[in-house]
Amino acid sequence: MRNPEKTLLRLDWAVLRRLDGLLQGDYRTLFHGFGLELAELREYQFNDDVRYIDWNVTARMRMPYVRQYLEDREVTAWFLLDLSPSVDFGTVHTLKRNLLIDFVTVLARLLTRHGNRVGAIFYGGKVERIIPAKGGKPQVLRLINDLANQPQLKYAPPTDLTVLLETALRVIRRRSLVFIVSDFISAPGWDKPLGMLTQRHEVLAIRLYDPREMELPDIGPITMEDAETREQLYIDTHDKKFRDRFVEAARRREYELNITFNRNGVDVLPLSTEDDMAKEITRFAMLRKQRKKSPASFTKSQGHGSTHRQITPGKLSG
Repeated sequence: MRNPEKTLLRLDWAVLRRLDGLLQGDYRTLFHGFGLELAELREYQFNDDVRYIDWNVTARMRMPYVRQYLEDREVTAWFLLDLSPSVDFGTVHTLKRNLLIDFVTVLARLLTRHGNRVGAIFYGGKVERIIPAKGGKPQVLRLINDLANQPQLKYAPPTDLTVLLETALRVIRRRSLVFIVSDFISAPGWDKPLGMLTQRHEVLAIRLYDPREMELPDIGPITMEDAETREQLYIDTHDKKFRDRFVEAARRREYELNITFNRNGVDVLPLSTEDDMAKEITRFAMLRKQRKKSPASFTKSQGHGSTHRQITPGKLSG
């Protein structure tokens, strides 16, 4: 059980104050496209973000038009939180669930102390809870408390992020900043509601992972258990061919996820259980700032819609 006040105080010292120094107060670089209201439509110009093309107007005018936005003063942010059994995995330092709680605490406090509102949707095999968006420190403490008291599921149906994303489409009415915090180990089919969500909101994906999900150590015979189905498999990690197949499967999963995020224009922040959160959030913010200033060159070098770092098997420090 976590004490919400102690959790917030710990992260204030360990992460938030460092973020203030690293970002030099420019926290808006994290969320350059959020809190937007339509200002005007204009013809597409070279280097414009293609995600802002208004296809209906483009079809009528027979030339591309883009939507130009003004930033609102107040932001509404939502955390879509995957609390399925697979996030209870971890190794040396922490569980992915603990990483999720710390990230939500940091970002919720960062947003609310600037007068913005935050809400959350909890998912664990089904939608477990919806916390309406509110502002202030009490809302952050409520998020911490509710997450700390959310029971870990011993059994659950296979994760299906489609349920979580479709719920968000129904619940979140006003254009918002949406964080999807998950390990994205899910049944297929969630890319369609993800695309619909990006049409209405500014969507960021926070991908949680542990290095041991990317590469198996050579430690001899072990029994592995699926966190959701509880199916067990006895393997010998001395077998190099098996370890190589494991790495290849992880790479293939990573490649498919990158394709899905890139296709939908979603920026990704991978967070490892061994990462320095302040450094990774700052790196992510700087990449988004760079892309905003020079979208053409950034797209050429990084791939459209992607500010994520490649997760390399064997890189244990993130």
